[in-house]
Amino acid sequence: MQRLDDTPSQPVTAVMAVRVATAVALAVVLLCSACANSRGGRSAAVEVRDQSGFTITEEVRVGSGVRRDFDRALRLLEQKEYERSIALFVEVTQAAPEVTAAHIDLGMAYRRGGDLERAETSLRRALALNPRHPVAHNELGIVYRRSGRFDEARSSYETALELYPRFHFARRNLAILCDLYLRDFGCAVEHYTLYTQAVPGDETAAMWIADLRNRTGQ
Repeated sequence: MQRLDDTPSQPVTAVMAVRVATAVALAVVLLCSACANSRGGRSAAVEVRDQSGFTITEEVRVGSGVRRDFDRALRLLEQKEYERSIALFVEVTQAAPEVTAAHIDLGMAYRRGGDLERAETSLRRALALNPRHPVAHNELGIVYRRSGRFDEARSSYETALELYPRFHFARRNLAILCDLYLRDFGCAVEHYTLYTQAVPGDETAAMWIADLRNRTGQ
């Protein structure tokens, strides 16, 4: 039974959010406050949230031009204009290097464009800013998996889950990794089951569990 490949998080936007266009995408939203500082920047809260109600918030300060470029880069990413999106995200990360979301989205754009090496570099920069960011760990796991570095992919997914056990994107990816690439069927059944408990409406995953149990006799 065919598995969907990986479950990316949503790219992070402004409304800065990392938005990946999937039904189970995680939104990371940059909410600008009403008060501008003397340099024209705005205080902002970057908030990660999903349907389960878990959130991460980080305070950043950006100018209106940075936010405009971020929004445009995000639209280009969603339109699969990867080269143009990358060029703008690079400008954003240079203008506001402290904004974790921009580095994550740049990593997503590189990955989607097939440049796994630069994707890894961008995601590592994001984690240097915020080592507890589950989107960055999930995306880095995808990069590792697509590079054939399965043990490192597992470690990235597990780190995301150690930090946020309800982070079902990483849970699903770990189950698929264990099932199809590591052939660790006990791990696969465990995490498929936990994933379906967190996302009970995912009927496909329920079928995967049944298929796996049938194949392994578990």
